[in-house]
Amino acid sequence: MNPELRRALAEALLALADDEMILAHRDSEWSGHAPILEEDIAFANIALDEMGHAQLWYRLVAELRDKDPERLPDRLVFRRPASAFRNVRLVELPKGDWAFTIVRQHLFDSIELARLARLAQVGHAPLAQTAAKILNEERYHDRHTRAWMRRLAQGTDESRARIRSALDLAWPKTAQLFLPIPGEERLLEAGVWVGGATLAGAWYAAESGFLGELGLDIEPLPAESEGRDVHTEHLEALLTEMQSVARLEPEAAW
Repeated sequence: MNPELRRALAEALLALADDEMILAHRDSEWSGHAPILEEDIAFANIALDEMGHAQLWYRLVAELRDKDPERLPDRLVFRRPASAFRNVRLVELPKGDWAFTIVRQHLFDSIELARLARLAQVGHAPLAQTAAKILNEERYHDRHTRAWMRRLAQGTDESRARIRSALDLAWPKTAQLFLPIPGEERLLEAGVWVGGATLAGAWYAAESGFLGELGLDIEPLPAESEGRDVHTEHLEALLTEMQSVARLEPEAAW
């Protein structure tokens, strides 16, 4: 792979890693606060899984940049300002109530599953192997949140109202997950990436069918013009907390 492609692929994978890392932090905020003990444990495990997936992507970024894969993930997570993160805005929003957390996790995971299934077939072995590994764990997350989506949508008047409100907030943010990343055209030509436009149609059809079964109508995917370099004010506060130990102890290791 030539240097230009390596740089483009590293930037694409950095976006995936940042998505996972920031979502992991939001999920971890439910530790000790989930509605039932079983979910306290389950969501702590999901947060750990997402963090582990982020680390796998960060390590690939390090290899593509010819950097130390043991040290670069720490620097990428704990030494960058908010302006340098490339996660989508959906994952940085505050955890909200349980309905919002479930809706966000479900939407993110369902899109991620579609992307990982394609990435597991690309012509770059380290990327394909990593995608296949993450895919197996994400299937558990998807089953878990789908069960909760049904439970909330088919539960009480209050649970249905809360999941409707959560979907109205989260749904418009999903469009950013399908935006092309810088250098995407070259990566697609080289057969080492899958474009968001390729995923969006099939995902929308499947998702609208699932949500329709739950009595949750959705609008077509909205247009999204702002890229991954535009964040909400919530990311800065999240990073202040997440990076607090590293700022106090510069030599600390993840």
